Amino acid sequence: MTEPTLRELSEPGRRGVAPPPLDVPAAELPPEHLLRDELPLPELSELDVVRHFVRLSQLNHAIDIGFYPLGSCTMKYNPKVNEDAAALPGLAAVHPYQPEESVQGCLQLIYELQCYLAEITGLGAASLQPAAGAHGELAGVLIMRAYHQAQAQGDRDVMLIPDSAHGTNPASTAMAGYRVVELPSDPRGNVDLDALDQHCNDKLAGIMLTNPNTLGLFDEHVCEVTGRVHAAGGLVYGDGANLNAIMGVVKPAALGFDVMHLNLHKTFSTPHGGGGPGAGPVVVTEALAPYLPGPIAAMEADMAGATYRLVMPESTIGRVKAFYGHFGVLVRAWAYIRTLGAAGLRQVSEMAVLNANYLQAIIKELYPLPYDRPCMHEFVVEGVVPGSDVRALDIAKRLMDYGVHPPTYYFPLIVREALMIEPTETESQRTLDAFAQAMVRIRQEALDDPALLHDAPHHAPLRRLDEVAAARNPVLTWNDGE
Repeated sequence: MTEPTLRELSEPGRRGVAPPPLDVPAAELPPEHLLRDELPLPELSELDVVRHFVRLSQLNHAIDIGFYPLGSCTMKYNPKVNEDAAALPGLAAVHPYQPEESVQGCLQLIYELQCYLAEITGLGAASLQPAAGAHGELAGVLIMRAYHQAQAQGDRDVMLIPDSAHGTNPASTAMAGYRVVELPSDPRGNVDLDALDQHCNDKLAGIMLTNPNTLGLFDEHVCEVTGRVHAAGGLVYGDGANLNAIMGVVKPAALGFDVMHLNLHKTFSTPHGGGGPGAGPVVVTEALAPYLPGPIAAMEADMAGATYRLVMPESTIGRVKAFYGHFGVLVRAWAYIRTLGAAGLRQVSEMAVLNANYLQAIIKELYPLPYDRPCMHEFVVEGVVPGSDVRALDIAKRLMDYGVHPPTYYFPLIVREALMIEPTETESQRTLDAFAQAMVRIRQEALDDPALLHDAPHHAPLRRLDEVAAARNPVLTWNDGE
């Protein structure tokens, strides 16, 4: 049974509000050609509307309801106190056109967050403008391009991308005008050094390196990789989406990274997913700081105290986002960092890695683990059961019957029937054990009754959907069947 639409619930004469008599002059309606008669608004009471949307919300899985081990996405629980901070009137109710002297607290927060992110990464400067991870990627690659052009090396047009990188890296590279060259992984899941050497020449602009990579593995030769790229005159881009595995433990700058973006909506406390706003600040070395997108916050100190203002870097690539970026996301990140401190941020990473390795040690006895070595914050197994025709999709859908959101499946592409599992640092051992037990039962079901898995989920509000058809033929408007 599907949830009826508001149009279907509509009844003539029902109202959600009774406005008082008009006590001001009536405004004229828009011109006739702008009015449409074929789109009648639904007529409902306030209670009808509230119940409709609450029922819809109850059909969705969420981190506040149950386990969400969505690999690569870091769907962790975010402290509600940071939501409270972002909702404070002095932060939530400001207007971006207010003069700088009236928003000094907001500018101070932006300035301090820039400094915190530079300290966490070991890099020299940051811009909080980019609106999401892929947006930060594009900004970072444009910074690399601007730097090479300023060095009279604009003919460097090759960007190396390992096959274990995040899927947005090739798109960001192509949009910036570079040629994408894929690098294979070696048998242990690292960048293949022999393949790297073939491209370390005067055409190399740089490499986009995700570390830990999408296999959940820390590249054992990362310093060797960055050193060879630098020796060839290239720059090293760090995809910081997986920072929650190394934050507070190692600074990416010490590994040889020149520029990277950070997903504040994954690592630093803004809920991830659902189409809401994100933030992908880009952080760079001192040499690349002049090219940052702006404006960025700067501090001027004198005898009267500190004053904060917005400035454009000297050789900026320009604006990539209006106003301050997604300011509410920045507030949550600032509150998260200030609450945890340096020791707390390190503990976040340690717990994320501990939880993932604990779960991997159990799951690898049930499903094939292609790279059998300690993982970081996530790991990838093959969603197959020898002796059964069950696939990763079947396992993922059956997990829904156990009250668990499916892991990422069929990514990364270099693992057949991939199931990418990320428990995050916020889950308890009891939750991890319950997930492992569900995976035990599903494996046995695959052997005893594979049809049960082929038809899963059985208890979800909707059964298995044709996801390919939905993506290729989206229904974007409501149709009453007439």
